[in-house]
Amino acid sequence: MEIVSRIDAARIALDALIERSTRIVAFTGAGISTECGVPDFRSKNSPWQRLKPIDFDIFISDVLQREEAWRRKFALDDIYGHVQPGRGHWALANLVASNKVVGIITQNIDNLHQASGVAAEHIVELHGNGAYATCLDCGKRHELGPIRRDFMATGAAPICGDCGGIVKTATISFGQSLPEAAIQRAYEMATGCDLFLAIGSSLVVYPAAAFPTIARQHGARLVIVNDEKTPLDDVADIVLRGDIGDIFEPFAA
Repeated sequence: MEIVSRIDAARIALDALIERSTRIVAFTGAGISTECGVPDFRSKNSPWQRLKPIDFDIFISDVLQREEAWRRKFALDDIYGHVQPGRGHWALANLVASNKVVGIITQNIDNLHQASGVAAEHIVELHGNGAYATCLDCGKRHELGPIRRDFMATGAAPICGDCGGIVKTATISFGQSLPEAAIQRAYEMATGCDLFLAIGSSLVVYPAAAFPTIARQHGARLVIVNDEKTPLDDVADIVLRGDIGDIFEPFAA
């Protein structure tokens, strides 16, 4: 394992790896979005610590907690709901457009990969998406604008107009199972790539954090791009340590 911490050297190493690869998969965590203004979940003074997500079982069983969950959701949206993609997002969008990156597996729920122009077919969202809501019964998509207007007027948690089911943001809450289809797609990407880029993830949340190791076990080179140590640094081929936006800036233009 080689650790590269100088930005210029990190850029050269990354460029060489990308040039030699034909099927790259990117795996992104919160670190790719922090320069955009999206708060990291675990950092000190993070608004996520004040406005903690409510466990799935409690959300389902308690209407008052459901209302509180929506209050917290809109309070967080006021903090980061209008952010724009950063240099890391634009770099990956360009690499997808050039057919170098064949897929992006993300732990993020901020919709910034889509906002950078990456088609949904190239993105696997392991933890869902906070930019819209779905009915837990019939699966209908619900947009947040009308939900927020009604919630601010009545304080009542939304229900589905089609079936009367519970409406929840399209994110995966604590205690809620990860979508099997997303796990399967991520596995297929990880086992079929020749370079796996783990970008901005602490690599401690499983089963998501298993995919870098799976890719490595199936012959891919593993590169970790992060500003802090991760538990998988020792099994990576190269660790690029530094600001993600700075490292990826040449690919973002």
